Amino acid sequence: MARFSGKVAIVTGSSNGIGRATAVLLASEGAKVTITGRDSTRLEESRQSILKAGVPEENVNSVVADITSSEGQDLLISSTLQKCGKIDILINNAGANIPDANGKTRTNAGIDNLQKMLQLNLQSTVEMTQKTRPYLAKTRGEIVNISSIGAGPAAQPQSVYYSTAKAALDQYSRCTAIDLISEGIRVNVVQPGFVSTGFSTAARGLSSDESVKFYNSMGEKPHCIPAGYCGQPEHLASVIAFLADRKASEYIVGQTIIADGGSSLVLGFHAQFGQATPKN
Repeated sequence: MARFSGKVAIVTGSSNGIGRATAVLLASEGAKVTITGRDSTRLEESRQSILKAGVPEENVNSVVADITSSEGQDLLISSTLQKCGKIDILINNAGANIPDANGKTRTNAGIDNLQKMLQLNLQSTVEMTQKTRPYLAKTRGEIVNISSIGAGPAAQPQSVYYSTAKAALDQYSRCTAIDLISEGIRVNVVQPGFVSTGFSTAARGLSSDESVKFYNSMGEKPHCIPAGYCGQPEHLASVIAFLADRKASEYIVGQTIIADGGSSLVLGFHAQFGQATPKN
């Protein structure tokens, strides 16, 4: 029997990258999966990827929705319950380093940019956790929140607000893990480093080819990624699935698994992006 047979999972931000790879993995190992994102075209690409893995159509629930809106969250949950009858696993993967509307960077980025960053990277997870809690309590379910090595402890001056939001997500996850474990709900965190998804290059306006070159160049620099190569979405999906599998990780509660090829253990990659010019 596949390890996720009989399980129902929601994977937010699953129209691309880590979310897509996670949805494909969970579904290919027996889970019924709700995938979601704002872009209907990319979401359909995710659905097709799942079907190509040999998953029956009835095991895929595709919902176009904005995870930062209450309406989008409610639709996501209600459609999952209507189609699948329960919720066992919640993967809070949706997130982004949102560019400032006025082109400002680092500490100079506007407060509206901070608010958008917190809404997507933190608040949407808080709201989804609150809204799915009754259903996860019934199934003694799992929550896996996707953070980033940008959360620290090393400073990330090139992405101040994103890093701040992810640091808050980490602490929220730890607190929630202790609050919910008495109901049988496990909460854990995965912190990715560089992963070849286009995520780290979107904010820089790089093309697809330039993006591939960027990730390859990071992997070639041992002071950036000691493992010697840039991670792929499937590498992170495996870690997420491990934490979503109670038989494999039952005694892990409120912990953070860092999957970054060793980047967070070295400081060299900070130099790749330069530092702000000191003022006299």
